[in-house]
Amino acid sequence: MKYLEKDNVKYIVVHCSATMPGQDCNARIINDWHAQRGWQMIGYHYVILPNGIVEHGRPLFYQGAHVKGYNNCSVGVCYVGGLNAEGVTADTRTDAQTRAMYDLLHLLKLKFPGAKIVGHRDLDKGKACPCFDAKYYNYVV
Repeated sequence: MKYLEKDNVKYIVVHCSATMPGQDCNARIINDWHAQRGWQMIGYHYVILPNGIVEHGRPLFYQGAHVKGYNNCSVGVCYVGGLNAEGVTADTRTDAQTRAMYDLLHLLKLKFPGAKIVGHRDLDKGKACPCFDAKYYNYVV
């Protein structure tokens, strides 16, 4: 595994897990999904659960595996959700997730002050993830 160089972090990338409300999902489950794809471990550095708990994924000193072409210069944050009850893409963040995301992004901006907060969809135009405009956080954290 390659190391993530702190001075090279240009992006904090927000993702969603593309799961429906009530679907069982956490960092361990995502790790299993990613292992089934042949990855060494979960691709995200952090996972935010619906109750606002932030779980650690891939250690921050390792490059993520969450956005092709940008893993060497980004930190990956994933919130559980992104699909509504009908399976359609939607911003399904709970109030607790929204608060936890704000707090986590604030801490990451302190650690990586030059990094821009973006959504997966901003770096990969074929994606809807994270189903909201993550760039907004650049102005509030």
